[in-house]
Amino acid sequence: MDSTQLALIALGVGALVGGALATLVLVSLRARDAARMRASTELPDGTRSVLQGMDEVAVVVDTSLHIVAASAPAELFGMVEGETLAGEDLRALLRAARSTERPEAETLRLRRGVELRSVAARASVITPRLTLLVIRDITERERVEEMRRDFVANTSHELKTPVGAVTLLAEAIESAADDPDQVRHFAGRLGAEAARLGQLTSRIMNLSRLQAADDLTELRDVSVDEVITAAVESQGVAADAAQITVVRGGARGAYVRGDVQVLTEAIANLVANAIAYSPPGSQVGVGVKTVDGIVEIAVTDRGIGIPEGEQSRVFERFYRADQARSRRTGGTGLGLSIVKHAVQRHGGDVELWSRPGRGSTFTIRLAAVAAPAETGGKKKRSGKKKSAKKAQSKPTRDHARVKGEKTP
Repeated sequence: MDSTQLALIALGVGALVGGALATLVLVSLRARDAARMRASTELPDGTRSVLQGMDEVAVVVDTSLHIVAASAPAELFGMVEGETLAGEDLRALLRAARSTERPEAETLRLRRGVELRSVAARASVITPRLTLLVIRDITERERVEEMRRDFVANTSHELKTPVGAVTLLAEAIESAADDPDQVRHFAGRLGAEAARLGQLTSRIMNLSRLQAADDLTELRDVSVDEVITAAVESQGVAADAAQITVVRGGARGAYVRGDVQVLTEAIANLVANAIAYSPPGSQVGVGVKTVDGIVEIAVTDRGIGIPEGEQSRVFERFYRADQARSRRTGGTGLGLSIVKHAVQRHGGDVELWSRPGRGSTFTIRLAAVAAPAETGGKKKRSGKKKSAKKAQSKPTRDHARVKGEKTP
């Protein structure tokens, strides 16, 4: 073998040895980078920017359960960057996600301030030492779903009573076909049950419309005086039958922005409720006053009152403080719920004051608006200082009676 061949062999061996060394160096560098990644708690690029743009609660936690990064809403649940994640349930969820290396989800109850909230929590591993925890508050969704279930169940139950009564009365009429007096008696009861069924159906539809619609469509400047007059007149027959006098007092000329039909029905429901729970010969007062740009419409009765423990529930659908009286009067248990939703749709609120044996006062508060120019002009042309002063003094006395205070 000559010298040239030996040189070529030497170069080939050197190349092979050099390639092997290069491969060994590359493998060593990759292993070192992987080990560094496993030991690192540095956030992947863009993670913090994503968290800052999230509306949900989201935190990145390391293996020591320290919060490395957090979205702004996370602070509401006490999750602050740099602190340790609290809550054994959340810690268990993170450990499960790290052990399986798959996303893990669970529904939990977490405290937001002093309030317990239902949340859907999901943990996902993003690096060997970092885990992303996303929390979605589902309290409102669960509340709405529970309300829907209760509404369906209560509606079915309430409809069964008049439907069953109509069926039985129809059979009774058929069996008493030879007795005109019995037929007339059962026919009268049948008509009453049919009217009750119609009223219940109508109120269910009204309540569903108030809850389902996004916006009120018939908005305009509404005269509170006209609304109260229409509401009181709609309950005139019921008031006469119950021997109740409805007294109108307070300020005049107030206006609000709203749907006149919805507002009229809301006040009519309050007046009907006051009539139903008042003793014969008593008065129901409807008073109005404007305070700091807010119109207050108060409906007061001298009835049995509502115990304090039940006052928070009177606006619930189908809830009745006095079951026996509601059955006698044909109440649906939806009137106050309709009032609450109608007022809320107008951006207002309704409050209750009541004492057992002393009666109840329901007060609707709505934002006042300026009277239309043409109405104001007419009042200005026809009004007289003397009569205006007299009219102003009298409603003040009436309003005191409406609010349940003693008049001098």
